[in-house]
Amino acid sequence: MSLLAPVEDGKFVESASQSSLKTKEAGSDMDKDAFLQLLVAQMKYQDPLQPTSNTEYISQYAQFSQVEQMNNMAASMDLQRASQLVGKDVYVKTTTSSGETKYVQGRVDYVVYENNKAYLSINESLYSIDDLDTVHDPAYLAAYEKATDLVERINRLPGINVLHVSDGQEVDELNRIYNEMSDYEKTFVAKEKVDVLKSYTDKMVSLRKEEESES
Repeated sequence: MSLLAPVEDGKFVESASQSSLKTKEAGSDMDKDAFLQLLVAQMKYQDPLQPTSNTEYISQYAQFSQVEQMNNMAASMDLQRASQLVGKDVYVKTTTSSGETKYVQGRVDYVVYENNKAYLSINESLYSIDDLDTVHDPAYLAAYEKATDLVERINRLPGINVLHVSDGQEVDELNRIYNEMSDYEKTFVAKEKVDVLKSYTDKMVSLRKEEESES
C-alpha cells in the first residue's frame, strides 16, 4: 500500500513503475501462510518410522516467528525513514544491467510501500530505500546552487583582454553577489574563481579611469 501517492480525480493513481514493481516482487517473500503450508507438507510426508518430534516443529515455528518479527520491525523502520525523506533532494546509487554504477539525483515526491519494502519516487521512477546514497541539507544545496550560478556567470565573461566598460554592470553584480555571501557560502567558490573575479574587477577599475580621463 502506498503511503503517499499522486491523486487524480480524487483517486490514487498507480504509476507504471509501481505496477511493474508489484509484478516483479509478487511472491518473492515467504510469509507465515507459506511457512505453515511447508510445515504441513513436511508432517504429511515425513518418514513414519522416524517421525519428527512435536518439539522440533514448535522450535521451527518459534524461529520463524522470531525472524518474522525482526523483519517487520526493520520494515517499519525503513518506512518511517523513507517517509521523512518526502520533499527532500537526494542521491540514489543504482547499478545497470552491465554492472555500471550510476547516481540519480532528484526530489522525493512520495513513498511507496510494497512487500515490506519502502521505495522512493524520484523523477517518476521508484528506487529502493536501500539505494539511498546522500540526503542534501537545504543550506548545503542552496549554497552549492548559489556558488554554481556565480561561477557560471564568471565563466561567461568576455576575455579579460577584450573587456569593455559596457561589461561593468555584470562585473559589479558578480562582486555584489560574492560580497554578500556568507562565509559558509564562500567556501563553495574555488579560490581560482575568486582570483579571476578580482582580476576582472581590477581591470574594470582601470578601464573606467581611462574613460574618465578621456572625457
